Amino acid sequence: MKVTVVAIIEVEFKQEPALARIMNNRLLTAAKELQEFHLSNLHGRRSTAHCLTIHLSYNQKYKIRYSIIGDVPTDIEYLVSERCGRLGYILHRNAVGEQVGRLW
Repeated sequence: MKVTVVAIIEVEFKQEPALARIMNNRLLTAAKELQEFHLSNLHGRRSTAHCLTIHLSYNQKYKIRYSIIGDVPTDIEYLVSERCGRLGYILHRNAVGEQVGRLW
């Protein structure tokens, strides 16, 4: 399974440009660590989904949020949610609606 974590960079910070650079670097580092360390055991795993894509971005209070893009098995989705939860990331609100819709 191919795992890709994409950092969605904010280009319009209302604060100073120096803060924007720090926050964007933090997000890029978080995406790299999530892909290379926290989800590294998924790289060799066989699954019906050949590709897992996760988007990382900030919410209004600058907490990192994540969303799983595409249709992945529930065990993979649970694993990603568990790892992101341990890291303090929150599930993107739109992604919550999609997951609840799939359950019903």
